[in-house]
Amino acid sequence: MMQDKLEQIANKAKQDKKLKFTSLIHHINEENLALCYRELKRNKACGIDGQTVEAYGDNLEDNLKQLVVLLKTKKYLPKPVKRVYIPKPGKKDEKRGLGIPSVEDKIVQIMLKKILESIYEADFLKVSFGFRPTLDCHDAVKALNTAVMRKAINCIVEVDIRKFFDNVNHYWLQRCLEERVKDRNLLWLIRKFLKAGYVEEGRIVATEVGCPQGGNLSPLLANIYLHYILDLWFEKQIKPQAKDHMELIRYCDDFVVCCKSENDAKQFLEMLQTRLEKFGLAISADKTKILKFGRQVWKQTQRCDKKVETFDFLGFTHYCGKSRHGYFVMGHKTSRKTLSRKLKEIKEWLKAIRNKIRLKEWWPTLKSKLTGHYNYFGISGNYRCLNKFYYLVCLMVFKWINRRSQKKSMTFEVYNNYLKYNPLPIPRISYALY
Repeated sequence: MMQDKLEQIANKAKQDKKLKFTSLIHHINEENLALCYRELKRNKACGIDGQTVEAYGDNLEDNLKQLVVLLKTKKYLPKPVKRVYIPKPGKKDEKRGLGIPSVEDKIVQIMLKKILESIYEADFLKVSFGFRPTLDCHDAVKALNTAVMRKAINCIVEVDIRKFFDNVNHYWLQRCLEERVKDRNLLWLIRKFLKAGYVEEGRIVATEVGCPQGGNLSPLLANIYLHYILDLWFEKQIKPQAKDHMELIRYCDDFVVCCKSENDAKQFLEMLQTRLEKFGLAISADKTKILKFGRQVWKQTQRCDKKVETFDFLGFTHYCGKSRHGYFVMGHKTSRKTLSRKLKEIKEWLKAIRNKIRLKEWWPTLKSKLTGHYNYFGISGNYRCLNKFYYLVCLMVFKWINRRSQKKSMTFEVYNNYLKYNPLPIPRISYALY
């Protein structure tokens, strides 16, 4: 029933690109919220109230009835999210703040996401790949590979928006939403989530700007925001006045621009700074750069025995390489920072569980961790890095098995025999770019 209604909304959004939806809030009812509850993952961290998914579900029908009454009477107040910090990839001293909503708020956010997604999927451009139902990071990497291999690309603009999620302007986000949504009650509910604030060190901090990472709704709101201030602007303002080919590839707030002309790249970067400032955003000067990259650049460096500069995007290092027949090819491998971070995560996990549960109990979890790594990084041409990860994990596991006590508990010969009968997943390419 819910899926049928969402498909009707999606069809209307596709048929009329200028249609503004005036009645949407009634879709947030008990039946649909119950379906959203079933999508919640049971092993996720709790919000500030400490309530688990199972505890909320013990009295689900009554809880949802009360929730719907609060929503209809506009007495519903989202709880402040619980602020936690995780290390930023490749940065020891910097941490990223995540907001963990309560179970009830997660349910409402999932329903909001479904409604907004059914509308905006009709509007989002092909340059946007992040957090979309039918697209993922592999599609973004493939689009980048296709652009460099098939178009006359000579340089890449690598852009980093400084603390994007912390600086999303609520006024402009509201204006973006109003381009398609005119349901005041739904917009009121979204504002409530944006203004809910967060709890840190026992005190509530109000939020006048920003969209907390960690919630179900945040990635979609980020996509809507950047669709209007970046994607459409690039298509309607930048590309028409560019002298040569330009192509934007965006995964949420991470994006690169492929350019044929270096002058176009420089002009775009200057205009981008002005554009972002208007909407409360800024570029990280130390992480944003223009680098020469592509087939012609590679050919020039081959003559003088130099190397083309590389760049990182979505956890991969992208480089100019040579095929077995000597032709230009764009290569993609796991970045050093990502590889070391993933190995560190495995190490910390092994260190934490080695003495708490038996080997045969945590072995399946290790298998799933390796499989997950292969599923993400297993793209064409990256087998060597996958194999390196597998080899180092195997050595790490042997090391930490023998750290369970002062006495060495397993020889390498016994360990190899155990691997023979309990093999770990071997590296495999899961996504073909070519």
